[in-house]
Amino acid sequence: MPAHLYVHVPFCRLKCSYCDFFSVPVEDAEGVEAVLAGIEEEILEWGRARLSGILDTVYVGGGTPTIIGPGVIRILESVRTSLPARTDGEVTVEANPDSATARLVEALAAAGVTRVSLGVQSFDDEIIGLLGRLHTVEEAHVAARAVCDAGLDLAIDLMCGVPGQSLRSWHCTLEEGIETGAKHVSVYPLALEDGTPLAVAVGAGLVSSPDSDAAADMMLLAEDVLGAAGFERYEVANYAVPGHESRHNTAYWTGESYIGVGPAAHGMLDPETAGASGVRTGVGTDVARVRYSNASDIEEWLQGAGRDVETLSKAEVAREDVMLGLRLARGVGARIVAAAGLEEQLRQLEAEGLVELAGGGVKQRWRTTTRGWLLGNEVFRRVWLPDQ
Repeated sequence: MPAHLYVHVPFCRLKCSYCDFFSVPVEDAEGVEAVLAGIEEEILEWGRARLSGILDTVYVGGGTPTIIGPGVIRILESVRTSLPARTDGEVTVEANPDSATARLVEALAAAGVTRVSLGVQSFDDEIIGLLGRLHTVEEAHVAARAVCDAGLDLAIDLMCGVPGQSLRSWHCTLEEGIETGAKHVSVYPLALEDGTPLAVAVGAGLVSSPDSDAAADMMLLAEDVLGAAGFERYEVANYAVPGHESRHNTAYWTGESYIGVGPAAHGMLDPETAGASGVRTGVGTDVARVRYSNASDIEEWLQGAGRDVETLSKAEVAREDVMLGLRLARGVGARIVAAAGLEEQLRQLEAEGLVELAGGGVKQRWRTTTRGWLLGNEVFRRVWLPDQ
């Protein structure tokens, strides 16, 4: 049993202007009920596989899980009754301020949730409106208080580099984020995704294009402001008060196996677990890691559409582990880089001021410099495709 489970709840009240994650508007109770029943059955199928091991983290994301109210409690109950899990595990539920009521948050706490990840994005009502969010600054504060009052760890998401967002507005957002009592803050620069309403508006000249230089300045400001408040950046976009890092997300960045449940959910397994759980890997002996994704269509998923499966060779896994390791502030061990055959590539990146070698002896690690952190996508691309 992989130690980590992700459950995708594909419902939102309204899709945000920048979002390209798979989600659909909540339309009727019957549709929600069908998806809940499908998620429960998929969880039960993993339980029937009788894999050895125990869950350490559960993450319910979306979409907006809290939009289905008590349905989230049903999902958690299904996990509890179908899969072996640690009593001191980390259980996270994503929420939006407009649906994270005090009553629901208290019910989540009673159901074993330990963290709530609140999609705030900004503490500036104008920026919130441009992003197509349905909450206000005041509602964000009310939801944050409800999470803290329930004794749960609060994590918040903030977005920078938004057209029209000033450095002053961003500074205020960071300060208000700290004041919520959050122990974890994710800071994401806006990315324009093809086909989203915001991308269409920018293409039509109705909204100015995001400024990458301004976004970089905001990322640097975030590190300064959050650092002064006791947060440490432990990954490209994630900060935490020591001891409050996301165990679930860290599993992604350290190459640990995880199960994905629900429409459009992704999972990653070792070959033996994939075979035992019925995830078909096709023909091939040099398979070291198996990725799968469920159908990104609710009807197809409900009808049992087959999963899309991608297999990685040992060499690809080694490269991927280096790439993922460089996302972490602590970096990746020099021995892991050498074993992956990427030392020459890292030396080239070092010469360009994008990475550096820190520590000594067996503790030597490659990590990104400040410049490499801000140009992370370039670093990751060149590690994954070293010959291009």
